[in-house]
Amino acid sequence: MEGLAAGVGDADQAVAALGCGSLWLTVAFVTVPDVMATAIGFNRTPFEFEIAFANLGLAVMGFRAASPSATARERITVGLGAGMFLWGAAIGHVYQWFANGDHAPGNTGGVLVCDLLFPAVMIILARRSRRLPTAEQPAAAALA
Repeated sequence: MEGLAAGVGDADQAVAALGCGSLWLTVAFVTVPDVMATAIGFNRTPFEFEIAFANLGLAVMGFRAASPSATARERITVGLGAGMFLWGAAIGHVYQWFANGDHAPGNTGGVLVCDLLFPAVMIILARRSRRLPTAEQPAAAALA
């Protein structure tokens, strides 16, 4: 059972990272949009307000997926939903990097890595936790 608990804990941490990170971005894009636009390498536009609320949606999904009652299927769905937004953003970051030489920290820094990895790690860990109960049953039955 230790492996099962570790697997679910890892998934909880991954989705909590999405929830906390996205909530932080929501607050940042609403309260200091000029700073966020500069960090990305753009001038301020209405885009910052839209990104704030897209991130709020990701935060809500991340916190829901981190709840104890969330199923592996919910976590996979949240990972896929987050992936559609974040992987699309990553494509945009890479495009801006090569097409316009945008090397701003908010474009090609850690945000690019997070955009790529958060959804992928969530999906992988959720799939792993989905398989663990089946793999753990024989060991649990032997202990009973």
